[in-house]
Amino acid sequence: MKNIFYLMLFGLLLFSCENYSQSKAREASIKITTLNYEQLKPFLNKNDKKVYVVNFWATWCMPCVKELPAFEKLNQEFKDKNVEILLVSLDFSKQIESNLIPFIKKRNLQSKVVHFDDSNEQFWIPDIAKNWSGSIPATLIYSKSKRKFYEQSFSYEELQNELQTFLN
Repeated sequence: MKNIFYLMLFGLLLFSCENYSQSKAREASIKITTLNYEQLKPFLNKNDKKVYVVNFWATWCMPCVKELPAFEKLNQEFKDKNVEILLVSLDFSKQIESNLIPFIKKRNLQSKVVHFDDSNEQFWIPDIAKNWSGSIPATLIYSKSKRKFYEQSFSYEELQNELQTFLN
């Protein structure tokens, strides 16, 4: 009986280690690119046939986290319709490995995620949108002919309605 107990315990430990290793391998496969404003700016000013939805968010921002499923759903439903979603994380650089990557993994985010780190916010905040106070969540939707900035949270329906004004 004692041997069966040890065999079961060993099997449980082996299984736990394997799941832990697979989980760590998945996290290791998530690569996050950190951009400064000069590197991010081209993503905010593309001039082609697509509509771009750029969401500024952070894992520590509860309204941001609450609205992320709306952006994920939008990504799934419109990715084949010339719509591109970019999630720009404003998380602290020292928390990429400990917070951001596990968050992306846990939520299974499929939209493109970049990390933004630039301390010259007096320049880049008004350059992105003159009316932006700097608070998040914030979203920029733009196309070749139209550009609109939103300093608010979105439900999926609100986000889809705003996107439709760019697609018509």
